[in-house]
Amino acid sequence: MTPARPYLLRAMHQWITDNDYTPYILVNTLGTDVAVPDRYVVDGKIVLNVSYSAVRDLVMENDALHFSARFDGRSHDIYVPVSSVEAVYAKENGQGMVFNDEDDGQPPDDGGPEPDAPRRPTLSVVK
Repeated sequence: MTPARPYLLRAMHQWITDNDYTPYILVNTLGTDVAVPDRYVVDGKIVLNVSYSAVRDLVMENDALHFSARFDGRSHDIYVPVSSVEAVYAKENGQGMVFNDEDDGQPPDDGGPEPDAPRRPTLSVVK
């Protein structure tokens, strides 16, 4: 199955925007291929305003988000793999969603026993 994270991210972004709030994302910048201004990174994380009024050419694909944004009056091209997005939330009230590493793939094997082979049904006559 494909990961649910990009679908949930787009849905939460739309829900926050539809309610006239400001969508923010928390990004782990230590991941590969993250392109953000290093000057604004704190402890390997950056919070980005991804509202339509704050960014230009926002594209949210299944593998990454990319857009242009201004920092201190200078335009930057931002690229964030979806796997590096740790949360999406509304600035005004904090409502949103936090993503876990487990959200990116197959469910973990619980280590439980293998299911028994299917057995033939047992039928009995009822009078």
